[in-house]
Amino acid sequence: MKPIYPVILCGGSGTRLWPSSRKSFPKQFSPLLGPESLYQQTLRRLSADMFGAPLVLTHADFRFLALQQAEEMGLTDARIVLASNSYI
Repeated sequence: MKPIYPVILCGGSGTRLWPSSRKSFPKQFSPLLGPESLYQQTLRRLSADMFGAPLVLTHADFRFLALQQAEEMGLTDARIVLASNSYI
């Protein structure tokens, strides 16, 4: 069976959950519901054998954060696609 390649939309400005979430550290990277961030929880759900490497769409400002949190989960093959505008 061919793997499913998930696409994770990982953007936002971090304004609605201030002060837990802020422009430099939006909610998807915050551990709001336990020790893992919402982004890491999503990565964990997509770590089964049926899934291939995820494609993560995020703002250029968060590329290192997205990569770091994926590596913390043991995921080294995530592909990060960057956007430089505020539409993600």
